Amino acid sequence: MAEMKTRPFGKTGREVTMVGLGGEGVLRTYGEEARAAAVIEEAAAEGIGYFDTAPAYSGSEGYYGTFWRTHPELRDRIFQTSKSAARTARGARADLDRTLGTLGLEAIDLWQIHDVRTRQDLREIEGPGGALEAFNDAKETGQTKLIGVTGHHDPAIVNYAIERWPVDSVLIPVNPLEGVIGGFLDGTLPAAKERGIAVIGMKVLGGSSYLNPQAGVGPDLLLRYALTQEVSVIIVGCSTPEEVRLLARMGREVEPLSGEEEENLLGIFRPYARRLAFYRGVM
Repeated sequence: MAEMKTRPFGKTGREVTMVGLGGEGVLRTYGEEARAAAVIEEAAAEGIGYFDTAPAYSGSEGYYGTFWRTHPELRDRIFQTSKSAARTARGARADLDRTLGTLGLEAIDLWQIHDVRTRQDLREIEGPGGALEAFNDAKETGQTKLIGVTGHHDPAIVNYAIERWPVDSVLIPVNPLEGVIGGFLDGTLPAAKERGIAVIGMKVLGGSSYLNPQAGVGPDLLLRYALTQEVSVIIVGCSTPEEVRLLARMGREVEPLSGEEEENLLGIFRPYARRLAFYRGVM
């Protein structure tokens, strides 16, 4: 089996595999222990070295916790992340304590301020007693090695965060719709790159709603599009070991899109971009 390709994680000095296992798919469930274990085990066996989760993703953290309690020997080679959507320092600290307890870990590699959408979010997070205090403290005490921010509603809001907060990474949508609409890929991504902030791609398949076999748009093409962008890693939620193997293959053998292929793909999505970008809210 070919070795999984890696990319630098911003200016942190860390390297991560180009593809990561998202915290959604079968992991965003309850009571699916066997199916979730099969997906996580397959990801580890395939050499995927980036695991994503969040308290908001149903039983996702618990499924990973089961994995870590049975595979502690793999901890050094897998970059484990989580998030907190709390806006206060007190709430964020409580989230992190629960996350570490659920995962069964003393520390994680990346803890992210989750789903920043509005100016009110920004004010609460960075104000006195705001969540940013807890994130900075967690990094100083070693409960997390790195901190980040995530957002998929408004590029201007996310840009504010990466320009003013001491974050190591940003998680944004990376798919052909963003190539058409603009904002994240032509604004947030280069701004992050300029500051040495790692970029993580999400919404790559749009929850599989962007797959269109009649138009020739399969998962391979969408994964290639995302990996053609200047991101550190893309994360994809998987529901079966077969989906994990496809993701892993792209992380080993990815062939960047040519300029012509990319323009053809954008042309397919251009008439429907604003309607299909459901995660942006009202546009």
